[in-house]
Amino acid sequence: MTDRSPFIWHELVTPDQTSSGAFFSRLFGWARKEVDAGPFGIYTLFQKDGRDVAGMMNPTPDTPGTASYWHSYIAVDNVDDCARQAPLLGGSVIVPPHDVPDVGRICIVADPTGAVAHLMEPRNR
Repeated sequence: MTDRSPFIWHELVTPDQTSSGAFFSRLFGWARKEVDAGPFGIYTLFQKDGRDVAGMMNPTPDTPGTASYWHSYIAVDNVDDCARQAPLLGGSVIVPPHDVPDVGRICIVADPTGAVAHLMEPRNR
């Protein structure tokens, strides 16, 4: 990895994209662009000056809890290696590695205390 921050994407998970989207768009001066995410419903891209800056999605069956929350993706060189290492280090794999078309390969792991990390091997670095 490079010396820049490994935090590469920020995403809001909310059951009410309309209310949350309106709030954060007004708060930060972001535009919204909705895209079809297939079985996951609508995925909203937040944009500033025509550039994607964050995303927003509906909860999925893997979503812990019912409250809305922000999370960040951490860039890694190899998602599959991280998923293999997590249990060996006392953690767990919450969502196994899988491909997200045109985005990259992602997984979700937790450390021994339950702290969750979303990992991404970006398709285009």
